[in-house]
Amino acid sequence: MKVYSMREAKNQFFHLIHRVLKGEEAIITKSGKPVARILPITTNIAPRKPGGDRGKVIIKPDFDAPLEEF
Repeated sequence: MKVYSMREAKNQFFHLIHRVLKGEEAIITKSGKPVARILPITTNIAPRKPGGDRGKVIIKPDFDAPLEEF
């Protein structure tokens, strides 16, 4: 992971973006302290599968019964 000062990031922005497009991460610092991290966006999100949580949620028969304190 490459670390850039704000000035370096500004002056080398095109180069910085190309490195990120290749999969690298970059840290940007201000006065020597990290303030931002640039990383590539991942698009490998698995498609949704309906029913994936089946059996994990249980709704009791008295779900919609009035509460005693009301």
